Amino acid sequence: MPLRLPDKLPAIEILKKENIFVMDNSRATKQDIRPLRIIILNLMPIKITTETDLIRLLSNTPLQMEIFFMKLKSHTPKNTPIEHMMMFYKDFDLLQKEKFDGMIITGAPIEHMEYEDVSYWQEITTIFSWARTHVTSTIYICWAAQAGLYYHYGIPKYPLQKKMFGVFQQRPLDLKQPIFRGFDDLFFMPHSRHTEIRRDDIVAKNELTLLAESEDSGVSIVMARNGREFFITGHFEYAPNTLDIEYKRDLGKRDDVEMPLNYYINNNPDNPPLVTWRAHANLLFSNWINYYIYQETPYDINKIK
Repeated sequence: MPLRLPDKLPAIEILKKENIFVMDNSRATKQDIRPLRIIILNLMPIKITTETDLIRLLSNTPLQMEIFFMKLKSHTPKNTPIEHMMMFYKDFDLLQKEKFDGMIITGAPIEHMEYEDVSYWQEITTIFSWARTHVTSTIYICWAAQAGLYYHYGIPKYPLQKKMFGVFQQRPLDLKQPIFRGFDDLFFMPHSRHTEIRRDDIVAKNELTLLAESEDSGVSIVMARNGREFFITGHFEYAPNTLDIEYKRDLGKRDDVEMPLNYYINNNPDNPPLVTWRAHANLLFSNWINYYIYQETPYDINKIK
């Protein structure tokens, strides 16, 4: 089944060109199916790119999903047209009485700031708390993963000597977990961050389960509340060219820019990227939707608690 997306969302035409089956709401309303309701809180600067990346991953299941976009009232994005935000995004105030089967909270380029110094910290922590009673399962990505672990469990973040930048090999610690159904013994994940969370802090908390880690990039996936919360420190959703865009954007403008590791063919930035994470990214999101949302969420969505 396809995804139900807001009419005229730019991602629709982009994904149709990739032969990904999506439909707008006008067509979807003709189908007598209770779709899964997925809400995305998009904190990334370039909203349209992130929307497309996430929708691409969500499209890979036979289940119909209806996608909603949430924005923060306390923050105005600078890199996305206001018309786009007004057409496709709603403030948390307008959505807080609704319930959703799944939620994705993205990263944000504010890692160097203390959490409490972030201008929208109060609003986003209200959303973190709200998700626990209004969403069946939530995925926190990159900065949101660190922020969620800090807010819910007191896990600190630590500055890195240099940016964790590239594609790194990860090891799943328990392949019997449904989130890893079909996974190999190793998988790869892009990372782009200046801070980290540490293994010792995670394993010291009985409420947290460390699911995957890397010798190079450290903690990568943490689970809590039997799968109602997942914290992913990397960017499974990244398109093939995202790290390349970041690298070339910052090259010559900052003194801490290094080539992304394990990314370009033969580690030569004149060559195209070698994509090594796409299959497992699709698999992880499909498993999340199937085992932690579809199999767990009530048919009457108002019974989520």
